[in-house]
Amino acid sequence: MIFVITGPSGCGKSTMVRMIQEKIDNVRFSVSHTTRERREPEEEGKDYYYVSKHEFEQMIKEEKLAEWVFLHDNYYGTSKKEINEEGTRGDLLLDIDVYGAQQIKPKLEKALFIFILPPLFKDLKTRLEERGQDNVDTINKRLEVARREILAYSQFDYIVINDNLDRAVQEMEAIILSERCRLDSRKKEIEPILQSFLGEE
Repeated sequence: MIFVITGPSGCGKSTMVRMIQEKIDNVRFSVSHTTRERREPEEEGKDYYYVSKHEFEQMIKEEKLAEWVFLHDNYYGTSKKEINEEGTRGDLLLDIDVYGAQQIKPKLEKALFIFILPPLFKDLKTRLEERGQDNVDTINKRLEVARREILAYSQFDYIVINDNLDRAVQEMEAIILSERCRLDSRKKEIEPILQSFLGEE
């Protein structure tokens, strides 16, 4: 199963995805490509694949990306290779921006889309300021983008309000585990059980 986690910058989706990986077995994180500079303590191949603008644009030309966006002066995107490996190592979590999620939604009909909301605009502003990763101009740009992104909430399957991190992660965990219990998800698992009841002793 593919779970697409999205929401405005600073809503906490990346933190939540990391916590989910620690709580649930067989969950794999889809590592995106970006042209932005690596931040401490980020790691190549774990948080992002850091590439040059030329490399990224070459991937676009060669149609190697399932979705991509130019946002906050940098490219971000998900390679088709990451998605094609889904199912080989458990469920796949995509942590992508709202526009990227809108791009990829028609291509992933069976994926589940989760929209993360901050409790209020002022709380998002405070989070962006307190994390200390951007200057004032960049923060203001992110907030303006967030005003537009927030309007897309109705296009997604689930809404998680991150007003309390532990509770928000618990809600996301409940969504993932409940989806694993759907009939379509469990067909292979239940087949031998059914055969044990219906087959000859």
